[in-house]
Amino acid sequence: MDHLTSLRHRLHSRPELSHREESTAAELQHFLKSLNSGELVTGLGGNGLALALAGAETGPRVLVRADMDALPIPDSIDADYASGKHGIGHKCGHDGHMAILCGVAEKLAASPPNAGEAVLLFQPAEETGEGAALVLADPAFRRFLPDRAYALHNLPGFPQGSVVVREGCFASASRGMVVELHGESAHAAQPHLARGPALAVARLITGMASLPQTATALHEPSKATVIHARLGSEAFGTTPGEAVVMATLRTWSEGVMDRLVEDAVRLAHSAAEPAGLEVRISWKQEFPATVNDADAAECAAAAAECMGLDVARPTRPFPWSEDFGHFTGRFGGALFGLGAGEDHAPLHSSTYDFPDGLIPIGVDLLEDLLRRSLAGG
Repeated sequence: MDHLTSLRHRLHSRPELSHREESTAAELQHFLKSLNSGELVTGLGGNGLALALAGAETGPRVLVRADMDALPIPDSIDADYASGKHGIGHKCGHDGHMAILCGVAEKLAASPPNAGEAVLLFQPAEETGEGAALVLADPAFRRFLPDRAYALHNLPGFPQGSVVVREGCFASASRGMVVELHGESAHAAQPHLARGPALAVARLITGMASLPQTATALHEPSKATVIHARLGSEAFGTTPGEAVVMATLRTWSEGVMDRLVEDAVRLAHSAAEPAGLEVRISWKQEFPATVNDADAAECAAAAAECMGLDVARPTRPFPWSEDFGHFTGRFGGALFGLGAGEDHAPLHSSTYDFPDGLIPIGVDLLEDLLRRSLAGG
């Protein structure tokens, strides 16, 4: 696996943000072309790639996805392959996910499946919640629509090499809400002549914090987190007339999310009404809940147990979000975790680095899972 480790290190040293994964895609294309096997398509959803490897007999089409993009987080690891780009790093392990899927491609190229078709998808722009939807909307991807879809994600906090499996909701739905408040400015000595948003901002911040208490029932987990607020500028002679408040909404189900969104929109308008403010609402980084099919989740657990790996089964969904929910919601399948170590640096930390020891485990696990699924197991 030394060559896959080297590949991972090259990808780590040249991280690229969402929608800018050009050199990452070129590195992957070079590797996949060298296998001289299967059908390779590039430019999916922007910078995505897919390699399809078919068996001699008809059967299901099974997709496995790896994410490609890095984060706007500095890389502070002490390694000769540390990020060469200021303020950008592979702080979620997507470099390791790509290396694993390249290893799976190698194995399937050397020993193609007997039946069906394996589709290995390298997906861009996962971190912004846009990549999966863009790939699915790409006409070139229609040829690869699967019967089942899988993805793994490394998870610090679990024993290294353990597999984390859960039926139903695995990762939460989330939406970024942007509330713009537009009024009229005036002199700071005459605030009564302005239509200022200061009180509306205060109402919005306190109202968002209490929204889960009033919008959802006790058995319907939800969270509303104010992540940014801006009111006017550093002009002590001016009563500001513009403001913006941003919040992230999270739930475990789409139905609860829809209700939380309705209440958040209602809150924004009610906070703005006393001052006669214009309200503009937009949404960013929308992630559906990733809901695992029971059969697909059990197939992943069976593959792990066959390898002698420990299987953890969390009783609750994870609070973070993943755009792989676009795949599980449409085709069925499962997202599952691969433990990165109980004391490993957390995801999105500047000190995080994907453990190279997970590469051979991930390759064998995904290959076994693919062959089981293609055989109808």
